[in-house]
Amino acid sequence: MVNSGFLRSSAPMRPPVRSMLVAGLGAFLAIMVLLYLQAASQLTWLMASFGASCLIVFALPDSPLAQPRNVIAGHVLSAATGIAMAHFVGVTPVSMALAVALAIVLMLWTRTPHPPAGANPIIVMVMGSSWSFLLFPVLLGALILVAVACVVHKMNRQSYPKYWW
Repeated sequence: MVNSGFLRSSAPMRPPVRSMLVAGLGAFLAIMVLLYLQAASQLTWLMASFGASCLIVFALPDSPLAQPRNVIAGHVLSAATGIAMAHFVGVTPVSMALAVALAIVLMLWTRTPHPPAGANPIIVMVMGSSWSFLLFPVLLGALILVAVACVVHKMNRQSYPKYWW
């Protein structure tokens, strides 16, 4: 069978052990910071999609999807889309699907795609989140993730971010 380039004949190479450990450590530190802030303030600082953001920010720091503008704006735009849809239309299967679709279109239009943020409309609609959810945890949580990524990658002598905005 001829490989036309469409299908790979094998999986991509495994990253170096150091890179894997830095990614794991970065994710651990970022989530721990958010959990400690949550415990200390009694405010919500963590949402499920941040776990997926950690994979991109710490394991793939050179990716455009890992850059601060994508992480921060992607999360805020998509969560705002879900909250607006719930507020103005209500929560139905159609409105949830439409909110995800609109969030994707908005992230692409603003050049801020961040795949984990695609889950935010579902998260906020299922939780019945209010507009204040955009501040805690969405905006401030995304800022914390980026700040921890800057520190971890700096300590590892990696260049992150490639660009800010």
